[in-house]
Amino acid sequence: MVNPQLAFPLIAGDSSYAFWLDSARPESPMSRFSYVGVVPNPAQVLRVEEAGEQNPWELLSEALASAPQVDFEDVSVEVRNHLVSELLGGYVGYFGYESRRALGFSTSYSAETPDALWMPAVRYLMLDHIVQRAYLVGDSEWIETTAQALAEIAEQSSSENETSWGDTQPQAGLHFADPDRAEYLTAIEDSLHEIYEGNTYEVCMTAETRTSLPREINSPRGIFDLYCAQRQHNSAPYAAFLKCEDHWVLSSSPERYLTVSAAGRAETKPIKGTVERAADPLEDLRAATWLREDPKTRAENLMIVDLLRNDLSMVSEPGTVKVPVLMGVESYSTVHQLVSTISSLLRPEVSAVDAAAACFPGGSMTGAPKPSTMEIIDRLEQRARGIYSGSLGFFSASGAANLSIVIRTLVVLPSGEVSLSAGGAIVADSDPDAEYEEMLAKLRAALPGVPTS
Repeated sequence: MVNPQLAFPLIAGDSSYAFWLDSARPESPMSRFSYVGVVPNPAQVLRVEEAGEQNPWELLSEALASAPQVDFEDVSVEVRNHLVSELLGGYVGYFGYESRRALGFSTSYSAETPDALWMPAVRYLMLDHIVQRAYLVGDSEWIETTAQALAEIAEQSSSENETSWGDTQPQAGLHFADPDRAEYLTAIEDSLHEIYEGNTYEVCMTAETRTSLPREINSPRGIFDLYCAQRQHNSAPYAAFLKCEDHWVLSSSPERYLTVSAAGRAETKPIKGTVERAADPLEDLRAATWLREDPKTRAENLMIVDLLRNDLSMVSEPGTVKVPVLMGVESYSTVHQLVSTISSLLRPEVSAVDAAAACFPGGSMTGAPKPSTMEIIDRLEQRARGIYSGSLGFFSASGAANLSIVIRTLVVLPSGEVSLSAGGAIVADSDPDAEYEEMLAKLRAALPGVPTS
């Protein structure tokens, strides 16, 4: 089986755009496949700087309509049927939070990164972690050259003297300051006032912290090593590493935004409720039990379940919206989380892009009701969220899609700064001090040792 950590540097090379949709937690049923790909022609990238000037949702829909679908003719019918909802040509990338402009939601803030960026999936390695099988997709010359190179690094990696990208920890760490406590507590108090006034039921309040990229890490290899350390610390089913010419995305997201099968089956899995894990097994069990039973946490989760049921109902066949799992505990390397599952069957005329647009931004990152609450968030946060709080993943030429919510994510900005954001749901009985501590726990989940002050 090919090691994707060794494959990425080989496949990406010195290209401007490359991707690794990384099942860093391959035992999770949410993420059986990983994809490592490169864009040979940067001009083919759909890059929308301001969603108010261009509509990235329409552009992506148009591009997918003409994207060739990959067909694995040399595999069995059973395998082919399983692969039909995976990445079979199409696009890999993200919709940033501010791409909501094109959906009729206004905002006064502009991000430093594109509002949307989608790379054509024309050359990539596809890894099935269950059956331990790899596929190369692309033109025949690239497949032949890449297959030979992958075989060589597989042989070389067995040598103790072989050093490849990602084999070592970063030479220097990132040091973030904690977001200002007083400012965050004030924003929470203002959110509670909005709830009291009846303007919202729940506000997803977030904070951002930044640091400069140390000289020792400020290189393609250094940034890649940083991601490898991140995925080792906090393995996640929706991990991802995107190289986007002038910025990078390093994500260890555990949260599914939306999946759509080739047959139109849609599913979303919002997370609302987080508690840090404990080293002692008994204390860890108590933490998970508290999360499952805490009334305030359950209220947070239930409000978002209702919101997403409504979002999906707008694009689904009547009577097909279901909640097969209501508030189950899922455990990750650093935290336990309270997760619900909502599923439906999309109407025949609704595409995966249409469904993603109908649910955007993810309700777990806004609160409810969504339009008025996003206006409150803009006023209180006074910044663009950028890629954070958006969605990331793929839209396949088969009609399928698999997208995460962008959380637990480092973004290396064009300026060389690194941004890191986290937040939590504010409801009527929220305790501001506890909310601040929960936000810090989520920040620390993104990378070992952050924030440090």
